[in-house]
This record gives sequence, C-alpha cells and structure tokens, in this order.
Amino acid sequence: MLANATYQFHDNNLIGKGGFGPVYKGKLTNGKEIAIKRLSASSGQGMEEFMNEVILISKLQHKNLVRLHGCCVEKEEKMLIYEYMPNKSLDVCLFDPTQPFRNILDWTKRFGIIKGIGRGLLYLHKDSRLKIIHRDLKPSNILLDEDWNPKISDFGMASIFGGNHDHANTARVMGTYGYMAPEYAMEGRFSEKSDVYSFGVLILEIVKGKKNAHYYNHE
Repeated sequence: MLANATYQFHDNNLIGKGGFGPVYKGKLTNGKEIAIKRLSASSGQGMEEFMNEVILISKLQHKNLVRLHGCCVEKEEKMLIYEYMPNKSLDVCLFDPTQPFRNILDWTKRFGIIKGIGRGLLYLHKDSRLKIIHRDLKPSNILLDEDWNPKISDFGMASIFGGNHDHANTARVMGTYGYMAPEYAMEGRFSEKSDVYSFGVLILEIVKGKKNAHYYNHE
C-alpha cells in the first residue's frame, strides 16, 4: 500500500532526507496525503530509535507536535507514516535559496513559528504525562503545516524522564553539533535545559534567516 502511495518510492515523491533516512510524499486511495519516513540502512539508527519514536509519539498529543498515523515493519523495511506538512521543514524555508518561502516568512509568521515551537517544548517538558527531552531540536526537525504552524518532529533520540529526575548522563552523545548545549556535546550531560539551548539557537536563526555558523567541532 505504501509503495503504491508513493509510486514505488519514486524520486519525484522524495520531499526530504534526515538522519533517519529519506522522506516521501504519499497519497492513499481515499485521497489523504501522508509523509513516509523510510529507515535507511546507513542511517546509524536502528530498531531501538525506530521503536522509541513510535512509542513516544503515540503517547503525545499536541498541536505543535507532528502526528503519527502509523508504522510499518516488514522484513528489512521500517517506515513511519506521518501527517503531510505542505510547507516542508523550517530549514528549507529559511536556508534553501531555490525555494520561495523566505520571501513569504514575514515577521508575523516568524514570531508565530517561535511561539509554536516554545509551546511544543513546554508540553514536552512540563505538561505531558511524560517528561520528554528531545535532544535533537533543529530546523530540519520543525515541520510547517498549511497555516505555517510549526510541528516538532523526529523523536528517535528523545529521552523520557520519570519521577523527580531532571537530568541524565550518556556516553552516547547523539544530535547535531551547532545546536547541542556544550555540557551535552562535551560531557554527555543533558536535561530540559539542553533543549532550551537548542531552542535559543533556533530563535537566532529564525530572526536572522541565516545558519548558525559557529559550532564546536568534535574532531
């Protein structure tokens, strides 16, 4: 069904690529448009990250979080089916010179996008049943619907905090340099403040319309 919806995952239906793998636009037999993330064997993300995203998003509901419609696991194939976002991702709108979106993003829309991301983060950190640290907040993980409402996506690296825990340490630092808080990038220590740091970088990029050029090079 998903192969038919994307014309056998044709390149014409390719709408993006992320750490997980390629993302395709699909159309179901009832006319509903969907986005399909297809796990790439070279992505470095395996079944653990795949199931992490499925479990987390299925338990979360907020207008500023992307909605998961379902998933598919068959032999070596692993796919996630999301609502389709016609205005693509924030990085395309801000940084792709071939796209017309940059001229459309006036200050009112930019401020609305910042507020929406903030509401989504507040829900993850304080208002949901689970306390979630996203750990990979960046423009390519912010999707925009037809009304320019932002939706936080890609929860493969997210962590759940239970009880009174408010921080954690990991030897496996994952995410994107330039958006990582220094204590996470260098020491593996993360908390909701790590997401707030990434959000701050996002705000600067939304306001300036330019990428953050200065980042810590781990090499």
